[in-house]
Amino acid sequence: MKKILLVALAAAAAVVAKKQLDRTKAEQALWAEATDDVTSH
Repeated sequence: MKKILLVALAAAAAVVAKKQLDRTKAEQALWAEATDDVTSH
């Protein structure tokens, strides 16, 4: 029973970490777009 609880806890931690990573990447992409050099043709 303890092993199942440990695996479930590890899986939940992985999901939270993945969501945080996705949020960070999305925010970095927004900043990159907002601060991108503007080139005129």
